[in-house]
Amino acid sequence: MRFGKHIASASVLALALLTGCKGCKQEAGGPAASSPDAEAQPVAPRSGVKVPLPKGWSVQVAPDESLQAGPPGQAVLRVDLRRGQGEQMPTVDALADRVREELKGYELSLDQEEESDTYSLLRITFAPKLADGGVGVQAPGFFGARRVGSDLFLCASLPGASPEDVRLATEACRDIQVQPAPR
Repeated sequence: MRFGKHIASASVLALALLTGCKGCKQEAGGPAASSPDAEAQPVAPRSGVKVPLPKGWSVQVAPDESLQAGPPGQAVLRVDLRRGQGEQMPTVDALADRVREELKGYELSLDQEEESDTYSLLRITFAPKLADGGVGVQAPGFFGARRVGSDLFLCASLPGASPEDVRLATEACRDIQVQPAPR
């Protein structure tokens, strides 16, 4: 039971980091999302979003209009679109600060920080601090931001992702593209 509670906490963390990103505001209307082989149903007719997913992964638009993808039967990657907010892309240091703030009750290891002018990616390992002074089960995690043109994509791994799923989710976030709408 204790582990399930911490999985739920991790899910809340992923949502808090995505929705509470300093300088990132929710846009009216939802993101467009697609599989790697199909064009998105765009919010505006100007473009389609393309997230290159690993072989065998599927994608769906969740009820909150986020894109969720993963291997059969399990979503391990969440992507939220903030149209027109690309200039507000957080740095990897800002992502790390936010993760540290949100995970005060966890042992935290920053495993990989990667940054360019178009993305900030942070892979972590975290485990809940237990009341007896011990540490619970470790879990991998990933948070990222990708700027494509004027748009900002916020990415996070979801609870239950394996270390390999987190690695693949990181690569998918790094390579998000926006395709121009046909004229």
